[in-house]
Amino acid sequence: MYGKSLLLVSEPSLGADETAALADVISSNWITMGGRVAGFERAFAEAHGVGDAVAVNSCTAGLHLALSALGIGSGDEVIVPSLSFVATANCVIYTGARAVFADIESLERPLMSLADAEAKLTPRTRAVVVMHYAGSVADAQAWRDFASRNNLFLIEDSAHAVGQDRGPIFGDLAVFSFYGNKNMTTAEGGMILGRDKAVLERTRRARAHGMTSTTSERLNARAASYDVLSLGYNYRMSELNAALGLAQLPKLAARNAKRRLIVQTYAEAFGKRPSGLRLPLLGHAPSAHHLFPVVLPQHADRSTVMSSLYEQGIQTTIHYPPIHQLTWFRQHCPGVSLPVTEAFGARQLTLPLHPKMSEADAEYVAGSLLQLLATLAGSGT
Repeated sequence: MYGKSLLLVSEPSLGADETAALADVISSNWITMGGRVAGFERAFAEAHGVGDAVAVNSCTAGLHLALSALGIGSGDEVIVPSLSFVATANCVIYTGARAVFADIESLERPLMSLADAEAKLTPRTRAVVVMHYAGSVADAQAWRDFASRNNLFLIEDSAHAVGQDRGPIFGDLAVFSFYGNKNMTTAEGGMILGRDKAVLERTRRARAHGMTSTTSERLNARAASYDVLSLGYNYRMSELNAALGLAQLPKLAARNAKRRLIVQTYAEAFGKRPSGLRLPLLGHAPSAHHLFPVVLPQHADRSTVMSSLYEQGIQTTIHYPPIHQLTWFRQHCPGVSLPVTEAFGARQLTLPLHPKMSEADAEYVAGSLLQLLATLAGSGT
């Protein structure tokens, strides 16, 4: 086992600051949505160059609220990538709309294909969700032009791309994830950013049952009651999650820079790679460098590669099984064919990438994979 421990694909960076932040919340005896959530919203919005933000308990909740706030519902269609976490499509279905899957551009550039999205347009298409796979941000101008030309709402699934490295917000709304494996974490949590104050206010109210005031607002105003102005959900962020976010956000730029260094180390270590091994999105900009995906040669059995690397102390995983090939979606969205996504999904492998890694770690991972692929090629496996 490498270094007597498993080198993980991702790992949160938590320490004394996060411990103290959580202890302060406990000591305050106010743990539900309050001042820390509001403070985190302001800080996150400022860090991304917008005036306001809405904190929620997951990116999934944020995507659902974003679609709902834009009026997406029954009878509508929303174009989404199949190469994403299942939540990207689930949130469309929550609204009663139909998720329409688009293919990726290529094995080297596994971002949603604008040409295929154009081909999937119908009179019912109301929105498109662009996902910044692995932290690599999609072409802002091209997608903005596409949305404007076709009178569509544009939503950024920015779960993989957070911080100034991702560049300016360009969608009507952008939604972020703070899950434990992301570039910054609140354990569970998400954030919605946008420039339309009215739309953001709809998401803010809907995250708390459509109520006109929160518990803390009623306490401070000494108000006895509230009203409900719209259908809403229980998508609130807690003070504990926000405290973690406030501790993590100031460290984000430095940690993204460390991720960029690890990616550069990988690029050098894989410089003389065998035919068939692809390093998608290498050199793509802008990028928050959330994942380091590779595409294995066709001759390499992925399960064998993953097991062999694990024996050498290297965890690997897959991002992602294409959504349209998952059982529920095969049953409810039959007949979907996305050849490039399917080819990518069959051969993709995610290698470790996180700020706790050293350059030597990245060199070890790359060397181990290259040696293993050479062995498999020699044996015909």
